[in-house]
Amino acid sequence: MGRLTVYAGLLAAALAWYFQAARLGADLADERLQASQYREQSADERIAAGRRLLAVERMVNDKYQGALNAALQKQTALQAAADRARSERDGLRKQLSDAEQRLADASPAALIEYASTLNRVFGQCSQRYTELAIRADGHAADAATCRAAWPVIPHAKEKFQLGERIDNF
Repeated sequence: MGRLTVYAGLLAAALAWYFQAARLGADLADERLQASQYREQSADERIAAGRRLLAVERMVNDKYQGALNAALQKQTALQAAADRARSERDGLRKQLSDAEQRLADASPAALIEYASTLNRVFGQCSQRYTELAIRADGHAADAATCRAAWPVIPHAKEKFQLGERIDNF
């Protein structure tokens, strides 16, 4: 009977060992499943953050490209205006040169009429220059407003999430 007790004890220990191993194996499988789920969730969150970042980058790039296109169009228009102004200036130089030659031979009445006409022209030029200065001041104010309104990429330290900012656009 002593042997039977030893065998029974060994059998009980082996069964306890087997059940303990099975229980630990199940716990290990649960932990592996949780770790796998955590890795999947983490990967999903990284993908979502990447998509949000891409959306913000696209938005900033679109705004930048729009501003760049507008600036290029404006530059082209300004260049055309400068070319026209140079052409006008050259034409005026020729006219002034011709006028100097005619003034040398002009009568006093013609000189008085010429001086009166010049006075009116200078008055118109003065008015135009004043209007141009007002427009230049307006342009300077518009440029300052554009610089102040340009989008800023949020820093990671800010308290709101990037996704919330995208949804609000």
